[in-house]
Amino acid sequence: MFKQYVASLNGVIMRPYAQVLEQLRTAGLRPTRQRLALARLLFENGARHVTAEMLHAEAQDATIKVSLATVYNTLHQFTEAGLLREIVVDPTRSYFDTTTHEHGHFFHEGTGQLQDIPGGQVHLAAMPNAPEGTKISGIDVVVRLTAS
Repeated sequence: MFKQYVASLNGVIMRPYAQVLEQLRTAGLRPTRQRLALARLLFENGARHVTAEMLHAEAQDATIKVSLATVYNTLHQFTEAGLLREIVVDPTRSYFDTTTHEHGHFFHEGTGQLQDIPGGQVHLAAMPNAPEGTKISGIDVVVRLTAS
């Protein structure tokens, strides 16, 4: 496990990883070394959208030894625990969003960038009826953009 260094900031004792450690525990996930390291990369840099490959590259740059398969597994575990939201932009590419409340996205097809649609700009006039024996669990809005 990580060495716990204690720092003082304005008289408040802070431990590294304290915020992400609490997020993992609250979500019912065991805080393994790899989960802590990946959670820190994901959640300590504000709201963002990442693919597994992007997060794996960030981990490598930060000298965190983790396989791409572990990154995929961890992202899916975080999603199942409610820490992330998966946005599927095409059958071969998913982004993971650290903002988990319902909101839409712009997908820039030329660059592959995913961007939040500012709140209140997407309005759904009516909900379709769910097929018999099912219920609607959520709606994902992805607006695809190309250069004009």
